[in-house]
Amino acid sequence: MAVSSSSLSSPALNLPSATLSSRPRLSLPSSIFLFSHSSSLSSSLSISPSFRISPGNSRTQSVASSFIVNASAEKKKVLIVNTNGGGHSIIGFYFAKELLSSGHDVTVLTVGDEGSDKMKKPPFNRFSEIVSAGGKTVWGNPADVEKVVAGAAFDVVLDNNGKDLDTVRPVADWAKSAGVKQFLFISSAGIYKATVEPPHVEGDAVKADAGHVAVEKYLGETFSNWASFRPQYMIGSGNNKDCEEWFFDRIVRNRPVPIPGSGMQLTNISHARDLSSMLTAAVENPTAASGNIFNCVSDRAVTLDGMAKLCAKAAGLPVEIVHYDPKAVGVDAKKAFPFRNMHFYAEPRAAKELLGWSSSTNLPEDLKERFEEYVKIGRDKKEMKFELDDKILDALKVAVTV
Repeated sequence: MAVSSSSLSSPALNLPSATLSSRPRLSLPSSIFLFSHSSSLSSSLSISPSFRISPGNSRTQSVASSFIVNASAEKKKVLIVNTNGGGHSIIGFYFAKELLSSGHDVTVLTVGDEGSDKMKKPPFNRFSEIVSAGGKTVWGNPADVEKVVAGAAFDVVLDNNGKDLDTVRPVADWAKSAGVKQFLFISSAGIYKATVEPPHVEGDAVKADAGHVAVEKYLGETFSNWASFRPQYMIGSGNNKDCEEWFFDRIVRNRPVPIPGSGMQLTNISHARDLSSMLTAAVENPTAASGNIFNCVSDRAVTLDGMAKLCAKAAGLPVEIVHYDPKAVGVDAKKAFPFRNMHFYAEPRAAKELLGWSSSTNLPEDLKERFEEYVKIGRDKKEMKFELDDKILDALKVAVTV
């Protein structure tokens, strides 16, 4: 069954009052200009509303009518505590490069040992790009952060490693004692409770027992200036967690792509440059970012079927999509498919309103870039086994013609 290529944009929804839909408009004289965060160290002016998410009720109005004007050309010293595995490692890599291109000082502290096998994989094997741009890279245990950074002083710390308070607390406590002015944390959109009213927006109900929630609470109690960022799925050169590759693996081998459920489930896939630009905007607009939660995602959704179709289009190949019920065929969808088998879709409303941020993710074009890299590294020729796929296809009596 050949399937045509298509994508799905996010549905047009009215902006909830908690996301500044009713905020007053400010008329500015023509002599005032708004510069983006990417304008390096040139004098910048940002205007942002005073805004806080009400944790008790995410979709009720909690908007103040005052505006804050920030003018800053300050060069910041930033420490990125970066995980050594999983999909989030690419965030620190892109963030470091963007900060350096904007003229800031950057040190990346990666968990573990520089000589480990993990460091031979992307994005770690590309850390020379950070060094050549003037950044520093160090390795060690974040619990010993003061020793690892040899007493260096920083204005901003991003924790892109910890998923629970036990892991983040040593870094946060050191940052507090060292006089760090701003603490940023990479949380996860996975902490939202399932909703019948997607997309997730900042302030929606979260799982109280999620480790990230405890971290966010602690940071709010500890720092006068902090912010938390909740990413979803991401793509980009240097990513080391299969996302689009999962689809490419099947499409280039002329295999059916098994997708659990209807295939109409919505999700969000963002290019890592979007995540890094949002973080950089927070560094360069600390007052606007302070005390806020940001969905660190692009501003469009895609269906699971749509992802398969877009990957096929990027590869210039046809695709056959097969839907299945995981329980009926006896497989665990978490092991058989790279995405959640449900609507998992958030929007970056707070970043747009507070930071003046905009998304640059263009999934059809970004997937073309990713497919070129996929072929360049020879993964299209790599021998692979598809045992779970075969179990699903056998149960559905779908033949595989290679």
